[in-house]
Parts: sequence; C-alpha cells; structure tokens
Amino acid sequence: MKLSKELKDKLWGETGPYSQAKLIIETRILDDKVSRVFAVVECEINPLTYKIIKQNRDHFKKDQKIQQLLDHAEYRGQAFGYVSMAFEEELANDQAWKRAHMHLDYTKETIIKMHKFVMELLELKSNAREST
Repeated sequence: MKLSKELKDKLWGETGPYSQAKLIIETRILDDKVSRVFAVVECEINPLTYKIIKQNRDHFKKDQKIQQLLDHAEYRGQAFGYVSMAFEEELANDQAWKRAHMHLDYTKETIIKMHKFVMELLELKSNAREST
C-alpha cells in the first residue's frame, strides 16, 4: 500500500510506524529540598497506529496491555500522539528500579506488537537491520 504524505506524518516514521517508550526520573521538590524521586514509564504512540489498533480492538481482546493502553491513552496533538502512563513508583529501593525496567520492557513489547500489526495491515517492510 502506498502511503500518502498525510498518513506518513501520522506514523511519524518515513518508512513505517515510530512510537516511543520512556523511563523518566521525576524529582519532586517541596519548598527548598527534594522530597521524593519517582520512576515513570510512559509511551507516546503515533496517531495512525493508535487509530488502526483501536479500529481493530477485537483482534487484541485477549491482550490486556493493549486494551489498557487504548482505554487510558490521551491524545496530546500531532507532536506527541497518544500518551499513556504504564508505571509510576517512588524510587525508595532497588526493587522499584527493577519494576520500572520490567514495565519499560512490557511497554516496548506492546508497542512492537502494535507496530507489527500496522505494518502487516499497511503492507510495510521492516527496515530493522539484522546483526551479523
């Protein structure tokens, strides 16, 4: 399928879907000192991928991660797409870091699954390089 410039812009990528997962360190400052530090996992899904996945929601009815993303994502305009928070916890110990990284991995896997579906539907080829 040949994509129009408008559809490519909504995918954010030149040859396929582009989205992102973030692990954010959030430092909360109260008065004149740091009060707490949190780890936040957030994702930004390009608008066309979100729209296609939402239109095909029944295909993912057994995938709770995708269902939750569809239920809780908020549209923040073309520049940010659909934003969803996957995790937030105070960084009080090493276990919190491990949980944050685990949720980041889940988020990446979910985005990749969504992108694969969109790429197959739109008949796009992957430009991922294989390591030799």
